[in-house]
Parts: sequence; C-alpha cells; structure tokens
Amino acid sequence: MLLSVRANKESFKRVVFTPGFNVILAERTKESTIKDSRNGLGKSSLIQIIHFCLGGRCSKTLSSDKLTDWTFTLDFECSGQKYSVSRNTTNANKITVKGDCTNWPIKPGVDKDTGNKIMRVTDWRRLLGALMFDMQLEYAEQYAPTFRSCISYLARQNGESGGFLEPFTHYRNQQEWDKQVNNSFLLGLDWTYANKWQILKDRKKVLEQLKKETESGILQEMQGSIGQLEAKKVRLEEEIQKQEKELAAFKVHPQYARIERDANQLTSQIHSLINDITSNRKLLNHYEKSVEVEKEADIESVETIYKQAGVIMPDNIKKHLEDVKSFHNNVAKNRKQFLQSEIDRLKNAISHSDNKAKVLSDRRAELLSVLQTHGALKEYNKLQQRNAGMVSDLKNVTNQLENLKKFEQGKSSLKIDLELLQQQARLSMNEREKIKQKAISLFNSNSQFLYESPGTLSIDIKPTGFSFNVNIEREGSHGISNMKIFCYDLMLAQLWASQKVSPGFLVHDSILFADVDERQKALAIELAAKEAQKLGFQYICTMNSDNVPYNDFSEDFNFDQYIRVRLTDKTVNGALFGMRF
Repeated sequence: MLLSVRANKESFKRVVFTPGFNVILAERTKESTIKDSRNGLGKSSLIQIIHFCLGGRCSKTLSSDKLTDWTFTLDFECSGQKYSVSRNTTNANKITVKGDCTNWPIKPGVDKDTGNKIMRVTDWRRLLGALMFDMQLEYAEQYAPTFRSCISYLARQNGESGGFLEPFTHYRNQQEWDKQVNNSFLLGLDWTYANKWQILKDRKKVLEQLKKETESGILQEMQGSIGQLEAKKVRLEEEIQKQEKELAAFKVHPQYARIERDANQLTSQIHSLINDITSNRKLLNHYEKSVEVEKEADIESVETIYKQAGVIMPDNIKKHLEDVKSFHNNVAKNRKQFLQSEIDRLKNAISHSDNKAKVLSDRRAELLSVLQTHGALKEYNKLQQRNAGMVSDLKNVTNQLENLKKFEQGKSSLKIDLELLQQQARLSMNEREKIKQKAISLFNSNSQFLYESPGTLSIDIKPTGFSFNVNIEREGSHGISNMKIFCYDLMLAQLWASQKVSPGFLVHDSILFADVDERQKALAIELAAKEAQKLGFQYICTMNSDNVPYNDFSEDFNFDQYIRVRLTDKTVNGALFGMRF
C-alpha cells in the first residue's frame, strides 16, 4: 500500500494516501482564463514519480532542467512493514531506503558519506519483485516475469508509452513474449509455457533466417539438396581412396632431382654426338665421291687435235705438255692421299662418336629406369597437397550435409515441439481451471456492473502461445475500449488482493475516463471504490474537476471525501511541483 509521495523541495505538494479510494483532482478555478489548462498541473507526473521511486526510468518530465537535483520519496507499506525509498533525479542510479531490511533477500549497502542504506536500481527492482509479487530474485528461464512489467499493469502510465492502448499491454510496441509471460503470471497461470513458446519462436526465427540467407547465397554451406551433397560426398571418397593408394605405392628417391638433371645432361650430350655423326657422315660421303672422280692428265688428246688439223706439234710444246702432265699427276696423287686420310679420320670419328653415344645412352637408360620406378619429393608433396585439398573438400561437404540434415530435422522437430507444447499447456490450464474461471468471473462481473450485461475475458491456448482477449458488447457507448482496460486492471487488483504477497494498489490516470459515458464513468469509480474497501487494496486515480460525473453518482456516494490533493490552475504554486513548466 502507498502511504505518501514527497520531495526535498518546499514547493512540492506532499500527497498522502489512505486505504481504499484516493483521488488527485485538478480543478479549474473561476479566476483562470481560457488560456489556462489543467495539463501540466502534475496529475500524470505524480504517477511518474511513483514509478521513478519503484525503479522506473526517469521520465522526460522528471529529467527537466527545472527538476535537476530533486529527490523524491515514496513511503509505502509492505507485508506489515513501513518503508521509505528516495531517489534523486541527478543521481538516479542510487536508491536510498529506510526501514527494517532484516528479512530482505537482498540487503542494502551503506553510503560512506551519509550512512544511509543504499541500493543499485537493478537490485531494487529485483527486491520489489520479491516483496510485492513473491517473484524469485533470479529465474532460470530466459523469458521470465519482471517487477517493472507487472507493476505497469497496476499503475499504467500515460503519454508516449502507450499504456492505455489495450488491456494486455502497458507500452507501445511491447514484445509478444513480455505480454504473454507477464499477463499469464498476473493471472496465476503457468507462465513458464510462455517462456518455452518464445524459445521455440527464437528457433523458428533462426531457421527462417538461415533459409533466407541460403536463398540469397550468403550462407553457401547450406545450399544444395541432401541428394546432391550425398552424391558429391561419395565421389570425393572414391577419389581420395584412389589417391591414397597412389601415395602408398609412391617411392621417393632421395637424389631424384640430381638423377633427373644428369639424365637431361646425357640427353643433351647424346644429341650433340648425333649431330656430329650426321655432319661427319655427310662430309665422308662427299670425300668418297671426290676420290672416285679424280683422273690423271691426258696429253694424247692434244696431239690428236694437232694431227686432225694437219699440223706438226713442235717439240717444245710436246715437252711442255709432258711437264704439265707430270705436275697434274703429282697434284692428283696428293689430293687422293689427302681425301683418303680425311676419309679414314672421319670414319674413326664416326666410330668413336657411335661408341660414346652408346655408352651415354646406356647410362641414360639406367637413370631413366630409376626415374620410372621412383618419384621426386616435390611430386610426392604435390600429390599429398592435392589429397589434402580433397580431404578438406570432403570435410566441408560432410559438414554441409550434416548442417542441411539438421536444418531439415530442425524444421520437423520444431513442428513436433510446438504441438507437444500446445498439448502440455492445455493440460496445465485445465489443472488451473479454477484460477482461470475466477479471473473470467471477476472480469465479467465488473463489466456487467458497468453495462448490465457481462463482457467476456477469454484465455486460450493457440499455436503461438497464450491468447488473451476481452470483449464488452455495448454499441454506441463512448470509451468502451478504456472500460475494457478498467475492468481488466480492476480484476488483476481483485485477484492479487487475495494473495499473501501483493502490491496492494491500483493506479489510473485521468485519460482512462476521458471519453467514457458519464453513467459508466460514475459506475466505474463507485465499483473501484467499493472493491478497494471490501478487499483491502488502494484505488488511486487522477481526474479533472469538470470530468467528475457528480450528477450520476449514487446518492450515498460522496466523491469529494476521497480527494487527497487538489491541484489548481489559479496560481503557479497550485501545481504539484509548485511551479508550471
């Protein structure tokens, strides 16, 4: 139960709450002009301060320069003990507490400078979860209820947060798991199924992302089909097996490179010898033909010419011809001797070259034989590298195949797990049928009080998790959606009022009643006041004076007796903070 809200500035209007119904009223005075407004008087800011002291974020209003170094204090009662919690807008990470903390599961520390009991905001939130909702300090589940989310259903905030959009969310863009986990917790259902649903949704999201990336080509290891990958795996295994046999039979000669080099040199020498032999054979053939055509000088042909001409050859000419013949015969003889000696030399050279070429060929044959039966280390390494590359390819294909199989199995198992979870959740809900029916009955009773015909609160199990819905059939009624929220929130307060550990309050901002028919507005206020008095919890609401349905209240209902603070636009210090901004 909330006792009071105060600040360290004298201008702040302290608000004191009592058990049951409490109203914070913003009044328009006779002296105010049309330009004045109740907006900014501090109705919504009061709720923000309550949240701020209960570990909420520092709102835009509280972060204003005009509220720099303001310290707000919330006095409250929990489990029969009274406590005070203070928090400064400038140093918002530290919480200062007063009261008996002996039984607290998280003990505060001590400020060395002031001696005050202090806590970190994160620890304060966890502690409040235990003190007000009997939550565990730590949950093993990944998606678990939190104090900040649950308290926001019992003290909805107006503004950009979107706290009054629909009954099952307390802020705009609230995640589905947060909605399911915290609503099922507040309703007394087994919220752990909401956690399991979200984990399966995460799995599904991962699978969908993998599929998307695979189709776009980003994730190549997931491409292809199982059949294609299995065929590729078989082919690689066969090639690797063949290569491994070749490697096993491969003989590495330690001097393979030198032997290969010597063989190449011998081949070069043999080619040189063959070129020499070919050249010498051509020259030998030429010399042998030259010897055959070599002849002695013939002077008889000259004498015959003289006789035919009838001329007697002079003796001096005859003697000259004899000399010429003798010289020519000597030249021919010498030429034959030269050609014969060259022929003999060439034959010897050819024979020597043939013999040398044979020796070199035999040596080369021996070296080539070694090369044929052995391999070079370089070649062996190349074979090993190729084999290693194929082994790596096989590993990649195997991994790709396994991943693809797991992906397909994941999709199948996900469907099975979702179906099993849905069945288990239905069984769990059946076991908690009384709890469920109590919530439905309270909501129906609240809505019937407002509209004479009961509305419906439906709680169901669907493939996506818990499904919550409310409906009030009342055509032509203004603010019907707001009254759905009112009936739902009041039902939560009624449920928790019967718990041993409970927040003990329900807070509504004036926006909840803004567009509601006067009659339903009056009925809602009276119902909340009656239930709060009967069940022992607080109902706190803020309202504008011209929005109070005085003419529609029951004769025995005195609305004004529940007004705890009147905020006015008559003067600047009539606002909650004692100033306007």
